[in-house]
Amino acid sequence: MNNALDGKVALVTGGGRGIGAAVALRLAEEGADVALTFQHDQRRADGVVDQIKAAGRRAIAVRADSADPAAVVAAVDRASGELGRLDILVNNAGAFLLGPIEQLSPEDFEQTVAVNVRAPFVASQTAVRHMVAGGRIINIGSNVAERAVFPGFSLYAMSKTAMIGLTKALGRELGARGITVNLVNPGPTDTELNPADGPNAETINGFTAVGHYATPADVAAAVVFLAGPDGRYITGATVNVDGGFTI
Repeated sequence: MNNALDGKVALVTGGGRGIGAAVALRLAEEGADVALTFQHDQRRADGVVDQIKAAGRRAIAVRADSADPAAVVAAVDRASGELGRLDILVNNAGAFLLGPIEQLSPEDFEQTVAVNVRAPFVASQTAVRHMVAGGRIINIGSNVAERAVFPGFSLYAMSKTAMIGLTKALGRELGARGITVNLVNPGPTDTELNPADGPNAETINGFTAVGHYATPADVAAAVVFLAGPDGRYITGATVNVDGGFTI
């Protein structure tokens, strides 16, 4: 029996750990060959690549600083060149800089906007040059774009809110070409940055309707649905994988 993504090639930015790694592995499980970018941890990125190859799929890890637009362009072009095509782009890499607004520096602002706003734009701009009908762009946002319950999130929330506009406008622009663009907003998700047993976990759980964190696999499941044939008529949409955090 064929898998839903047999013959497809995906690129997941920031795919060496956390949600990105879960997305990369799930895409491979569904049949895709996968390129992933990482910035620092070669060992962990190689570990994800090894798992994908063990599942019988092709995979490469590309070191790329998402704050550098030239590196983003090169990573997209390399993914398409080495794996032969590009069907799915998952803009997952992110900068997570928090703090009171009066304490955030211009450098914090530039880094956050470069990684969370410019990089997805540049990656999408480059990817569509390689994509044909059936292509998918999936942006990874954040629940705080719709509900910021703690202080210190102004810069991060602003950057993630930009993904709503990009997703809607790019979905409109690319629809006639058969390329869909969607946004997945994770809520509290059990990762190294925000562990489900962390000091604020009990409070955060209380903001959800279901009372607990997501796993990275929960987010990956939504991404794979949008990337696959069953998601072909969905574009410009926001899918909140947040356990009811924003309701």
